[in-house]
This record gives sequence, C-alpha cells and structure tokens, in this order.
Amino acid sequence: MRKELFNIRVQIFSLAILMAVSVNSLGQNQNIGYFESDFVLSKIPEYNGLEQQLKILSDKWGQEILEIELEIEQLEQDYAAKEILYSEEIKQEKIDEIKSRKRELENLKVQKFGPNGEYIRKQKELLEPIQRQVFAAVRRVAQRNGMDFVFDRSGDIYMVYARGEWNLNNDILEELGIETEQ
Repeated sequence: MRKELFNIRVQIFSLAILMAVSVNSLGQNQNIGYFESDFVLSKIPEYNGLEQQLKILSDKWGQEILEIELEIEQLEQDYAAKEILYSEEIKQEKIDEIKSRKRELENLKVQKFGPNGEYIRKQKELLEPIQRQVFAAVRRVAQRNGMDFVFDRSGDIYMVYARGEWNLNNDILEELGIETEQ
C-alpha cells in the first residue's frame, strides 16, 4: 500500500516537473511588449484639450454641489438656533425642507458624477475615440514587431493585444457546449 502511494506521488511529481519544463520552453519563444497609455495619451495634443474640457465641467458641477451643501448647512444652523421658537408644525416643515434639500443634493451628485452620470458619459464621448486610436496603433505596432502579448503598464496591467493563436475563447465555448462561428 505504501509503495503504491509512493509510486503515485513520484508520478505526480514527475508530471509536475514535465509541465513546468514544457511551460518554460514555450514561454521562451514568446515576444512580450508593454507600453504606458498615460504617457502616450499625454503626448496627444487633442487629449490634453479634452482633459481641460472635462475639468471645467467637473469644477462647474462641483461648485453647484458646494453651494447646495452650504445652503443645507445654513438651513441646519438656522433650525438649531430657532428650534425652541418653532411650533411642532413649523419644526417638521423645517426638518422636511432640510431632508428635501439633502435628497436633491444626493440626486445631483449621482446625476453629475455617479456611475452613469453626465461626467462619465461626457468622458466616454470625448476620450473613447482617442483611446481607440491608441489601441489600434498598439495592435499595428505589435503585429509589425511580431509581438505575442502587449501589456499596458499604466495603473493596472491590461492585456491590450494578444496574438490570435493564444485566444482560447472558442475552445472554452466549445468545452461548455456552445457553438461558435469559425
């Protein structure tokens, strides 16, 4: 029994070493490149102009939000200073007014800066064409230089280009029983 267990362990260990050597030898034939999209974008004159447009919009909306925040703060201070003078009905009206302005403020923040807000939509509208041009250029350079993989080092690492032979999408879909277009 112990001898069988030992043989299984030796076989697993041998298989692991064989796989490591195979992966290592395959990896030596790959050409990998990288670029820094932040650097590339900073060198595109149109990009800097678009960033300025977005900053102006952001500052404008930020100022609107600040004004409402100051108004709410003033309403709260007035309420705190005069609370003892108010009847229960007026107290409730003032509290409701403060809550209403806070809701308006939150709605404005989401409308302007939320995940689907105006800022994100405007950013996408303005920057996406330039980003597409950059990624198309990356693909052309990668193909011209025989690159297998190209990574973007700015921020998180994204795989921007990979030679088609390494794309496993169709194999995975077939494995899942999903028909693919060949």
